[in-house]
Amino acid sequence: MTTITRRAALGATALAALALSVPALAQAPQIVRIGVSPGPHAEILEQVKPLLAPKGIDLKIIEFSDYVVPNQALDAGELEANSFQNQPYLDNQVKDRGFKLVSVGLTVNFPLGIYSSKYKSWADVPDGASIAIQNDPTNGGRSLLLLQDKGVIKLRDGVGFKPGPVDIVANPKKLKFIEVEAAQTPRTLADVAAAAINTNYAVDAKIEPTSAILREDPKGPYVNVIAVRAADKDKPWVRTLVETYQSPEIKAFVAERFKGNVLAGW
Repeated sequence: MTTITRRAALGATALAALALSVPALAQAPQIVRIGVSPGPHAEILEQVKPLLAPKGIDLKIIEFSDYVVPNQALDAGELEANSFQNQPYLDNQVKDRGFKLVSVGLTVNFPLGIYSSKYKSWADVPDGASIAIQNDPTNGGRSLLLLQDKGVIKLRDGVGFKPGPVDIVANPKKLKFIEVEAAQTPRTLADVAAAAINTNYAVDAKIEPTSAILREDPKGPYVNVIAVRAADKDKPWVRTLVETYQSPEIKAFVAERFKGNVLAGW
């Protein structure tokens, strides 16, 4: 073999090695920036992150204290996904702000409950009793929908997600509804038969959420969701993110870490 031939052979070998390295470079992890609210959403995704790494996704978890900015950032392309809101909230944001966002998977629920310091079960609550609910349309409506779901009252058809006491068309127990600020509902327990209390306020008041005498279905409309831009919803990384979040490992973590105060919604 001549020197020129030998050099050509070495050159071909080097080119072949370079060609083999190109696919490896192409397999660099895909960065997915996901916006979350602090607390359980962030904690859960910290558990999802290492499960995604072997699947080629580098999850970057970015916390937001504001409930509007994560959707703005996602719509603007500053995030690839977010995980902090329920479907009614997302629907309202899309309607009011024109965001081109869609939900692609269920995550967890912080079930709202009806609590009592006087009665151990709903069946013990007497006719004509006073029930405290939140005075804002979103939370108060959610409480009334819970009572309707449990067969306590009936709301007029087509009421949506923000009904008020005026929308009650059947109230067999003749319950009296007292509207107060959501944060004050735990303080009403001494004065009413029962009160609708959001999970965060129950925890703050040292009330065990699992002690509720009525509680939302974990698979109801207020389950939180993973949202992405509509243009991305069918991309492979989206499916991988959702499937990994909804894995048995994450369900077990939620059950162990939050002891029933946060429930897997899938």
